[in-house]
Amino acid sequence: MNEISTNQVNFYNVTENEDNQRLDNLLIKILKGVPKSHIYRIIRSGEVRLNKSRAEVSSKVKIGDIVRIPPIRVASIEEKINIPKTTFPALFEDDYYLIIDKPAGTACHGGSGVSFGVIEQLRQNLNYKFLELAHRLDRGTSGILILAKKRTALVKLQELMKNNLMLKEYYALSVGVIPDNKRNVKLPIYKYTTKTGERKVRVDHENGQFAHTIFTVKERFDGFTLVSASLQTGKTHQIRLHLQSIGFPIAGDEKYGDFSANDLFSKRGLKRMFLHAYHIKFTHPIEEKIIEINSPLPDTLQSFINKLKE
Repeated sequence: MNEISTNQVNFYNVTENEDNQRLDNLLIKILKGVPKSHIYRIIRSGEVRLNKSRAEVSSKVKIGDIVRIPPIRVASIEEKINIPKTTFPALFEDDYYLIIDKPAGTACHGGSGVSFGVIEQLRQNLNYKFLELAHRLDRGTSGILILAKKRTALVKLQELMKNNLMLKEYYALSVGVIPDNKRNVKLPIYKYTTKTGERKVRVDHENGQFAHTIFTVKERFDGFTLVSASLQTGKTHQIRLHLQSIGFPIAGDEKYGDFSANDLFSKRGLKRMFLHAYHIKFTHPIEEKIIEINSPLPDTLQSFINKLKE
């Protein structure tokens, strides 16, 4: 049995649907109501054991693995979050994948002060036996988001992305006029947590992981540049940090942007970060057909572009 009881040690058997999942993501899924910060703490302290051994947050579990979970208080039915019914525009769906158009301001999943996100809403409102995020978009980023409807489909798609076999392109409006039409940015990214618990990244040539973004100028305005960003790697906040690091932060970016300029943008109608996942193209890893999806700029972003043209 895989029922989780409160206030006692639990031994969880990994099922087929959880094969190759990260340990932290598995615990987040089964320990509903437990803060993510607490889940990370019990893994790092060694209280969680994978087949009787200590494990890392990023450790991958396999079918039949046994996860020891220490006594922990799981939210009761009465404490569960009331998730409102919401639909998201579907851009593509087959037996293996669901691709939606995510609005800005909606998190991909609950945690870090957010009670629920896209994945929780879809699981509640749609009758899928299995549904997992294949990748993530920042809460402030809109656009194309892929979810997998089978474990095998998820693993195959993530392997495809890991090997850079998927074209993923984003529109970003940078503050400042970028002089060259195309720029390759290769700056290593290091992920860290601030004293307040905020997750951020910085360029760190000693400890960072390789990250590569290709920026192509689409249009220049007075003091701004609309670029297409093609991800060659998939690091946290990669586009945002890379643009900031070369001196052209994204308009409306509250983490890495020009904060005084953001106030002016808000008064002019831009009340969000100008970053939108607009295009993906890949070979379906199971059906071996080309999948190409486009998502136009949301009205709020297009309206701001129109004002710049004026």
